[in-house]
Order: sequence, then structure tokens, then C-alpha cells
Amino acid sequence: MDYTKLIKNKPDSSNPTPGEPTIINKLHSTCIPEGLTFTAHFDIIGNMNNKNAVKALAALAQGSRLDVFRLLVTKGPDGMAAGDLSNHFDSPPATMSFHLKELSNAGLTTSRRESRSIIYSANYAEMQKLINFLLENCCADNGGKC
Repeated sequence: MDYTKLIKNKPDSSNPTPGEPTIINKLHSTCIPEGLTFTAHFDIIGNMNNKNAVKALAALAQGSRLDVFRLLVTKGPDGMAAGDLSNHFDSPPATMSFHLKELSNAGLTTSRRESRSIIYSANYAEMQKLINFLLENCCADNGGKC
């Protein structure tokens, strides 16, 4: 699919043609694998850019951090205490703290204090932005066919 034609021939956004599929819907229906969501990114505030994507991927490029992040994803918004993560992975607290700091600095986790514990959770919004960023041009050179 030639995406430049879609953009050049796009109707005036102030007067969209009723019932006409939008560019985003056309892109979504042609190249996003089933089960994943799609949001267009144009490097504006709030969207993933190359610098943030590299930072997130670098944080996940280490085996222990990837394991921690994947576990936090399974725990949902309740997350897990830093001490429990350390025990789960049989990792010294200082090492776990380092890994959690790297994930937090990349925006992949959030933390909150509950009593004397710091609870870490996966940042699903940032995870989705990274997935969207990676899939943004999915199959563009293959006519939109995955």
C-alpha cells in the first residue's frame, strides 16, 4: 500500500467524508497484527521518539531487567515490592535496586511508596508507546501486507 497516496489524498480533516475510512483505520486494517493496538506517532509531545525508544530497548536488553519487567507486566497495576522482587529473583537488594532504577529511568516502570516498601509496576502506557513505535511502519515496503 502506498501510504503517501493516502496522506496526499486525505480529505480535509475539518470536513471528513461520512463513512470514509480514515488513514489510521486503513493503516491499522492492513498491517497491524491481530491483538495489538495501533496509535500513530508523529514525534509530538507525549509520543515515543527514537531517543526514548533506544533508552527503553537498552533497559530491556539486559536479561535480568527483562525478566523483572516481564514479571511486573504479569502483576498488573498492583505491582510488587522491591524486596519481594529481590527475593523472587534471588538477587541482592542493591543489584535489584540498580535494575529497577534503569527500568524507571527508561520510563518502563512506575513506583509508589506503601508504608516502608516501594512498590514497582509496569508502565503500560509507555510499553504500548514502544510497541506502537516499533510497529509504526510495519510492512510499509511490502504493500502493507504482513
